[in-house]
Order: sequence, then structure tokens, then C-alpha cells
Amino acid sequence: MLTTRRTSLGVSPRRVVGALLALGLALLVPRAPWFNAPRAESDRAAISRSGVLGGASYLIEAPAKWEGGLVVFAHGIQRGPGPGAVATPPIASHILAGGHAWVASGYRAREYQPHLFIEDLIALRELFVKEVGRPRWTIIYGQSMGGHIVVASLELHPALYQGGLAECGLVDGISIADYLMAYTAAAELISGVPMFDAPDREAFARTLNERVVPALGMPGSYTARGQQFDSVVKYLMGADRAGNDLPLRLQGLRRRYLLNMMYRPRDVENDLNPGVRAASTVHIRYRIDPGLGLTEAELNARVRRLQPAKDARSPIANPVYAERTGRLTVPLITLHETGDAWVPLSLEQSYRRRTIAAGTDHLLVQRVMRAPSHCGFDGQTREQAFDDLVAWIERGVRPQGEDVLARDLSRIGLAWTLALHPDDPLAGQRR
Repeated sequence: MLTTRRTSLGVSPRRVVGALLALGLALLVPRAPWFNAPRAESDRAAISRSGVLGGASYLIEAPAKWEGGLVVFAHGIQRGPGPGAVATPPIASHILAGGHAWVASGYRAREYQPHLFIEDLIALRELFVKEVGRPRWTIIYGQSMGGHIVVASLELHPALYQGGLAECGLVDGISIADYLMAYTAAAELISGVPMFDAPDREAFARTLNERVVPALGMPGSYTARGQQFDSVVKYLMGADRAGNDLPLRLQGLRRRYLLNMMYRPRDVENDLNPGVRAASTVHIRYRIDPGLGLTEAELNARVRRLQPAKDARSPIANPVYAERTGRLTVPLITLHETGDAWVPLSLEQSYRRRTIAAGTDHLLVQRVMRAPSHCGFDGQTREQAFDDLVAWIERGVRPQGEDVLARDLSRIGLAWTLALHPDDPLAGQRR
């Protein structure tokens, strides 16, 4: 006679299986038009090409048995004058091993100009279509500044891409400039040093080193005012609603503490830097822990508010630098580190809120690694994210992520962190 055993929770295995099947069905999304598209020709030779297109160097790689998938790679910021240097995707070999092709552009210029780089990648994709063939689907994959390119491309050119992957990315677009300006404005107020009045970059650097650092101290050796500033930064970077710090935030901040202080020219209207022109702190609502001698009300009332240049954030005049809308039409997976002080987790939180408002949060999956780095993900994490995105596109199965807006983020990232950092507050505890 057959009997039904019970789990330790008093639930029958049959019900558990039924629940899991229901969950699996809930994760399915409707099939998209490209799912049943014919496979690309697979009897051609492998392709490896390089060249220059529109002033931008590029690479094209396709395997001999190309299955029709294409990855367009958007690298991060490069400093200096002249055209950028082309970089291969960090999972280039994994992409090819899966039967997919990839392309990468060095961009026609350097610095922070994603409006140009989006165009460079569109042109490169068109070249691929002309010389290799039309892909069944195209994924745009970006790192750091490339994350701005990914999300802006998905929102502004939805017909070109069937999925996006952003790593340590500026996923909320121009909010990165707002964060850096808000960071600097808080340092100005709390230190008592009028940093934004510096007449040029050299004077700004002298003021920073000679007056701001003595007033605030450095991470690990803060003054009383430095403790106030660090509390403000904690929330700017993404501390949760309960006031918990992000794991390894302070360790990551040490690398960016002074570098995040952003010089702003007085004549912002005529500045050539689109990030500086579009940066704004008008909408920033600062937070600070109680008991530090500075209240939130006082902080928000006294901090200097910075206006963007005219039309710098206009959806019509400058759509790439306008605030993102969250209106996704295809799947997007993002990866981010908790202690990234250059591109903070708060950008992920902000973009999640935009997708919720737009009703598209079901198309966004976010994963977090507990680390103080910027773009320091291991190959296994990257490869898994890519494979999960391909499965989402081809089979309609939405992968797992986590809630970056949870009230308590003290345990965030445990599922995607292969080995805990020695300074992690949970190091030594069983996961």
C-alpha cells in the first residue's frame, strides 16, 4: 500500500512538486516573434575581422557554426583625447563557444559621451548584418559607462535589441552625474569649504587637499564632520530603509573618496562635458543618521543645489542624457557590487523604481555581489548571467534575481557571491 510521506514542514511532496511547477509556469513569459525565426547558416567558416568604421575601430567575431545570436559589447569609459581603443567582451570565448557572434567598437572618441557611442554601436551592428547576416536576436552587453549605453539603447532603440546585460553599469543614466555632484555638494556643506567657487580645476584640487581633507579626514580616520559626511554618503550609495549600510561600502569608498569630488565649472552652459552640463542636485533628498549633530532637515535646507544647463536633460534635445523612463520592452539582467563607490548600487535601486512606475519591472532581473570592487565579477557569474539571459530570450524563462529595494539589505548578494570577502560582516558565518 502506497503512503504519502510528509516533509519536515508538514507538506506532502506531491504538493511541493505542484507548487514548484506552478512557480515555473509563473516565470514563463509569452514567446517573442524571433523565437521561431530560422537558424542562421551554419556551414560557413569562422569570421574574425577588424577595421575602422566612422572613425571607430571595431572587431567582429563569429563561430563556424553560428546559431544566429549576436552580442554587441559596450565598454566602459576611457580617458584622454582621440578615438577609443576597442576591447573584447570579458566573456568573448564563452559567447563563441555557445554558437553566438559578438562585435565590439572602440568608439569614435573617449571620455563620457554615450550619445556618440550608441550611434557607433548601431552602425557596427548594421555592418555585421550587411557582411555576416541578420541575427535571430541581438543582446547589448555593457560595463560601467556601457551600462548607460545598454539601458538608453533599450529604451530609445527598442527594435534593435532583444535583450540587455549590464555589469557595474550606469543603468540609471545621468543619475551618475547627479550622484557625484550630490556627493561633492555634501562635502562642501559639511566641510565648510566653498569647493564649487574654485575658479579652475587646479584651484579645486588644491582646495580639496589643503582644506577639505583636514576638515573631514579620510575613511578610517574621520573627524567629527567626516563622520557626518560618511553617513550622508552611506545613503547616497544605497543604504536600506532600515539604515543598514551596504556590505563592504567603506572598503570600496576608500578607493573613490577623493576621486568622487567633482569639479563643476562656473559657466556650465558652455561646458563641453555632457555629464557636467546635465548634472543636477535639485531633486536629491539627502539622508543622514541621527545623533551626529546635523539633521536631515538642516542638511537639505542648507546644501547647495545645482541646476543643469538649459535643455541638457531634455528628452527631445538630449534624449540620452534625459532621465531614464524604465520603459523596457525586452529582458534586462544587471550585475552590481555592494561596495562600488564609483557607480553605486543606488543607481540600480533608482532604475528599479522607474520600471515599477512604468509597469515593466517583470523585465528587469538584478543580481548583486558582495564586494568593494568596480566591475570585479568572476567569469562564472558573468557566464551564468549571459546564459540565463539567452534562455530568457529563447525559451521565455525569467531567471532569478533579488530585491534591491528590500527594507533590509544586510544579506543581499549571498546567492551570487562565490566567496565572501575577509572584511564582509558575514564572513565566518554559515550561509
